[in-house]
Amino acid sequence: MTIRAKEAGAFAREASDYQNARAAVPDGQALTVLHIAAEITTVTSGTGSSPDSTISLAIGYGRTAATYFKHEPPTPVELEAAIQAVEDEVTKARHLIPAGSRLYTALATLQPIAQSSGFAELTQGALSLEAIEGVFDRLTAVTLGTPATHAEIPTGASFAATLLILREFMHHLRFPSVSVLE
Repeated sequence: MTIRAKEAGAFAREASDYQNARAAVPDGQALTVLHIAAEITTVTSGTGSSPDSTISLAIGYGRTAATYFKHEPPTPVELEAAIQAVEDEVTKARHLIPAGSRLYTALATLQPIAQSSGFAELTQGALSLEAIEGVFDRLTAVTLGTPATHAEIPTGASFAATLLILREFMHHLRFPSVSVLE
């Protein structure tokens, strides 16, 4: 499957996810759905029953991990290079996000991060940017030599890339929390 075909599939999935999130957010209130896949990340936003915009970003957990993380856990230099690349992509979505938008993403994206932040099970509700920053700080400590078992986070490159993408997206686009997409 080509990247373009994957993007088309991601856009269709995002439209469906947008509809699911819209069930929890009344028309007129802005919402954004973030889908972090292996090769791309899609962002769908709007204020009505259908999304107003969708963008595909050239960052995915697999692509980011394969491109930047040569070690598990990544080194500080690898993490910093990934941060720069992810920031550059995330800022492309800035103009699409309506003011006051609520952020949603899939449980599969949030569950490992939620567990690392102290939630045993996250089936509803939201994770704050502060909680995600706390997990990211522990990842940073692991890259600097703290044993992952002490930091109580997974050491896999996919986890690190997913956390990085979510954190940068929330941080740079000023989302105070992210909710589980039901």
